Amino acid sequence: MASPLFVGIDVSKAHLDLALQPADRPPWRVANQPDAIAALVGVLRPHQPTLIVLEATGGYETLLATTLALAGLPVAVVNPRQVRAFANALGQLAKTDALDATLLALFAERVRPTPRPLPDAAHTALSALVTRRQQLLDMLTAERHRLLTAHPAMQPSLREHVRWLEQRVKATDREIGATLVRCPCWLAREQLLRSAPGIGRQTATRLLVSLPELGRLSHGAIAKLVGIAPLNVDSGRHRGARHIWGGRAHVRGTLYMATLVATRFNPVIRAYYRRLRAAGKAPKVALVAAMRKLLCILNAMVRHNCAWAPPA
Repeated sequence: MASPLFVGIDVSKAHLDLALQPADRPPWRVANQPDAIAALVGVLRPHQPTLIVLEATGGYETLLATTLALAGLPVAVVNPRQVRAFANALGQLAKTDALDATLLALFAERVRPTPRPLPDAAHTALSALVTRRQQLLDMLTAERHRLLTAHPAMQPSLREHVRWLEQRVKATDREIGATLVRCPCWLAREQLLRSAPGIGRQTATRLLVSLPELGRLSHGAIAKLVGIAPLNVDSGRHRGARHIWGGRAHVRGTLYMATLVATRFNPVIRAYYRRLRAAGKAPKVALVAAMRKLLCILNAMVRHNCAWAPPA
């Protein structure tokens, strides 16, 4: 039986650096281009690697990860922060592309992150639209702020750009709706989430795109994944205050706004939030706890495919 082989790939815009663990050859480099990646698949497939690990790089890794997954190779895209913490634990302070590839191969062997399934075409399209909508909103907010203090000579241009961005946001909303209609499974889940008071279309689509694990994990695991689970800060006799950190910021931000609405219009969340405030909890502490409760409710709804039912 062949020994397990682990591959680390450091991704940049122009090229890919590869390393193997166990290392039977020094790290090597190929171009980050479709033909070079196709040739790379031909090189890796006969060796049947146990796991291929690469870091998320803001999109430069998409073509490589997709090609490897379609070829049936086990690939995991990991958070760069995890890899850097792993390097610090090993005492590796130097950083080059070849060293990073070697580190990723070692990370694959020691940590063995779980490969995630390849998103289908519908998920990819919906994700692109949701991301683009957020980009448009960020630009719109920035232009509105500039308009407040802009020189009178610049204000017509800014107003024109604001109007154009508003139109593009509305057009993107229509595209998101059309994409949901074309995919009955997505539409059914979006309507399921929206049945809960406080959850609108934008929150539901963000959860669909950025939290595909919803309904598949336990309540504690899904809260930790989003970054709203209180984490211990204890050492010796010291018992520190619990804090939340890490997780998926876009999901957490969207859920925060939804919870603000739910504390007014969702009877379960409103009662829970008021009970915490009456017990002396700070407003933000009570709101984060309400976020966690709302997420757990949504997690249960998706798991059991059950729409929101008002309390008796």
